[in-house]
Amino acid sequence: METPDNATQTPASTKIADQDWATASAEPQYRAAVVDLLGALAYGELAAFERLAEDAKLAPTLGDKAALAKMASAEFHHFERLTDRLTAIEVEPTGAMEPFAKALDDFHRQTAPSDWLEGLVKAYVGDSIASDFYREVAARLDSDTRSLVLAVLDDTGHGNFAVEKVRAAIEADPRLGGRLALWARRLMGEALSQAQRVVADRDALSTMLVGGVADGFDLAEVGRMFSRITEAHTKRMATLGLAA
Repeated sequence: METPDNATQTPASTKIADQDWATASAEPQYRAAVVDLLGALAYGELAAFERLAEDAKLAPTLGDKAALAKMASAEFHHFERLTDRLTAIEVEPTGAMEPFAKALDDFHRQTAPSDWLEGLVKAYVGDSIASDFYREVAARLDSDTRSLVLAVLDDTGHGNFAVEKVRAAIEADPRLGGRLALWARRLMGEALSQAQRVVADRDALSTMLVGGVADGFDLAEVGRMFSRITEAHTKRMATLGLAA
């Protein structure tokens, strides 16, 4: 059916979340922000794979070792999906990950667990904070990138595994609760500081986070975002049987 010359045309949406990658990536700053985001996520998944493999060495039983090995495999699969996506949009994955390697390596070095239980709490608390952050960012992404990010943030089963093991340990020895609660609070502070440093160092990523690419600058929303992440952390601490 022909459209009358004087018909009102529906304007194309300028909101990034309503666009697909082909449309949204025409904006150079947005494309740079997504490359940064995928690079940070990819290195995070690679680091998670390495950490789970190391944690498996501390596992007290063969069954625990096998469970962590399976979770490590899932993290590596997520890593491959992200690097495949970077390659598909003509970005060299190593180059995209490189700017984030030092910050993440520093975080893991500063928060190296001293035993099996600290390793479980670190994975549960640290990974959950990172996932909350990336899910918040995903709301600002184009539909194609958002789908990928949410897919690689799927729980590998480590959360439930950690909760079960930590709660059982505290029930067997309540004295562990205080030490692990202090450890979790330290992790929370380090994780938030690390996330803020990464964003501050990457102009395109920080601009996207505050909505400055196409959707309007909203610094107050960034503050609310970190408040929501903190609230989620408090709930997870309760799930672990620890005081926030």
